Amino acid sequence: MIYLITGGERSGKSSYAQNLALQLSDSPIYVATARKWDDDFQSRIDRHQQERDERWTNIEKEKHLSEIDFSGRVALIDCVTLWLTNFFVDTKNDVALSLEEAKAEFEKIASQQDVTLIIVTNEIGMGVHADTHIGRKFTELQGWMNQFLASKADEVVLMVSGIPVKIKG
Repeated sequence: MIYLITGGERSGKSSYAQNLALQLSDSPIYVATARKWDDDFQSRIDRHQQERDERWTNIEKEKHLSEIDFSGRVALIDCVTLWLTNFFVDTKNDVALSLEEAKAEFEKIASQQDVTLIIVTNEIGMGVHADTHIGRKFTELQGWMNQFLASKADEVVLMVSGIPVKIKG
């Protein structure tokens, strides 16, 4: 089963996804994809870690999520935007290569046996138009990856102001 939780920044995606994971499992996996870029990001990571108690298995993995054994588990991946950023930076902003690598990683994860994935992503294309060429390229990458993930998901939920709106499944 694949759940995709999408929405704007601070729309309640992570809280919703964490509650869903705990409804589905007494001991879910939390996969954090953030790279520690600066002190602000570290503060954000620290805050998210404090929100999770001993029921969670916490794993930090920047790119190669398929190295994690998800078999038989409920896993929350938070979030696609930060995960894609790692591919985008490492490929020197190559949209096609980033998309290809991220899709391949996802396919490896989804092919594991008896796995329930809850994937958090951002709808960055719904906000302000990016000022820079690189920002616009990343917005395209994010949009294409979201479409791919939504096509693979059994259920898609759009978070709007903390309210879940089911749009698929």
